[in-house]
Amino acid sequence: MTWLFNHPSDFAKEMVSGFVSANAAIVRQVPGGVVRSTCSKPGTVAVVVGGGSGHYPAFAGLVGQGLAHGAAMGNLFASPSAQQICSVARAANNGGGVLLAFGNYAGDVLHFGLARERLIAEGIPCEVIAITDDISSAVPDEEEKRRGVAGDLVVFKAAAAAAERGDSLEQVLAAARLANQRTRTIGVAFSGCKLPGAGQPLFTIPEGQMAFGMGIHGEPGISEMPIGTASELSHHLVEHLLRDVPSSVPQVKGARVGAILNGLGSVKYEELFVLWHSVAEDLAQRGIEVVDPQVGEFVTSFDMAGLSLTLFWLNDELEGLWQAPVYSSAFRKGSRFNEEPLPAGQESENQVVPLPEASAESRQCAVRIAGMVDALAETVIENAEELGRIDAVAGDGDHGIGMERGVRAAREQARQALERGAGAGSVLQQAADAWADKAGGTSGAIWGVILNTIGITLGNERQPDTLVVAQAITRACDGVMHFGKAKPGDKTLVDVLLPFSEALNQQASRGQPLAEAWWNAADVAERSARETADMVPKIGRARPLAERSKGTPDAGAVSLAQIIRAVGRCMNRESETGGMACH
Repeated sequence: MTWLFNHPSDFAKEMVSGFVSANAAIVRQVPGGVVRSTCSKPGTVAVVVGGGSGHYPAFAGLVGQGLAHGAAMGNLFASPSAQQICSVARAANNGGGVLLAFGNYAGDVLHFGLARERLIAEGIPCEVIAITDDISSAVPDEEEKRRGVAGDLVVFKAAAAAAERGDSLEQVLAAARLANQRTRTIGVAFSGCKLPGAGQPLFTIPEGQMAFGMGIHGEPGISEMPIGTASELSHHLVEHLLRDVPSSVPQVKGARVGAILNGLGSVKYEELFVLWHSVAEDLAQRGIEVVDPQVGEFVTSFDMAGLSLTLFWLNDELEGLWQAPVYSSAFRKGSRFNEEPLPAGQESENQVVPLPEASAESRQCAVRIAGMVDALAETVIENAEELGRIDAVAGDGDHGIGMERGVRAAREQARQALERGAGAGSVLQQAADAWADKAGGTSGAIWGVILNTIGITLGNERQPDTLVVAQAITRACDGVMHFGKAKPGDKTLVDVLLPFSEALNQQASRGQPLAEAWWNAADVAERSARETADMVPKIGRARPLAERSKGTPDAGAVSLAQIIRAVGRCMNRESETGGMACH
């Protein structure tokens, strides 16, 4: 278990502060994460990595000369928000563009994708790569669905070495893709991890058993089997990895591979060395030459008792990138760089971004919208425990907690925006950024897209009518499907948002007042949420346990329907007329 903490909600923040204090010669803190505290070559590409906290040395420990230029860090096991990622990327930017590298998890894909669009809009060239090395999470024909685990280090290292030698953004991306295509990982867990303040571990494994292929957040693996000897485990790990050799490798015998034996938190280094002894023998017997193996902790999961084995199949290009020198707080290779500290005055500070001008009409509408944000926040808070229970049937059970974090932040930011004279659109956009920033994860990213898109559509000039609001919901639905890649029938929030949007547009085309149109469409949303119980998930963390979720509605669909109804009740309480007034 995690023994040392103050308040659980402050753990990630205090962890980053302590890490920076202990490694000030290598990193400095910026809003959203850390960046190098030493000079990088002007005009070169910046490699920004990231993901949830709780995996040290990923991700902050991998920032330094020859490795990442910055790390965006979310809350515990939750992806950083697009706002955090952009903040770190701006601070790390050297003028040659930015490559964003992260594990292939739904929340990370959403947030890093949103961040890429924002950075490009700001004039910063940006590319992304989602790492997919975990062979247990999808079959070879669906490699794009695989998770990113300890193989993250290989991809980060290859991209950073290419950036260090002055490659263009396109070339750095190509180096990262090469490393990703040639890297394979499989893991095993003996017991679950326990987050700070949690009463129970995230998952349990029967005594004397090990979960083969389990992911770093407790995602289900291939099977459970008795814990055997180190030699037996080595054989299982190597055999599974050799069944999934990249197609670009001409032959296994005589191949050169890099290897990472990674401890997930509680397995002692001595045990890892015993296992590596067996792994090295297994590989040698197959005529495979190991180059510069790494044994230790590189991507962990708090106190999870488990480990993973990564093999990456070298060619001349990838071997050169892997062997290039690096100096970070947690990973070092070759000779130390002749580092120069950043000049004084380059520390990043939080800045208050000016709000767009708003008309008196829009500011009046903003007051009512802030009231709606209050209403939906109360609904989510009241139902957070139940949402978590629904999510735990086939997911990780954190939907209620994440949603509650998001709505509390959105409510506070909406109030602050009102005090600054924001219009309707700006209130929603400010709430969107706060929600995504604090909630993290997939739901944070999705609600960031929903509120931000609605805010942009409503604008800050007029009071929107039913047609405009319906148009805003349609655009929000399009945005969610674009960034989240979910389709109707995948058992996600889309299975509520799309029919709700269609119903609202039908009501608008008939000339119905907004409050009445919204209330009628809310009936469709609630019915659609109930109908997700008959579906099986096709994307996201619940996909591996798809059949288990049959009979239980999707937690995201349920929370959306609850929010829609809460907003409808708020509209019906309004006595004003016209625009956003509810009648």
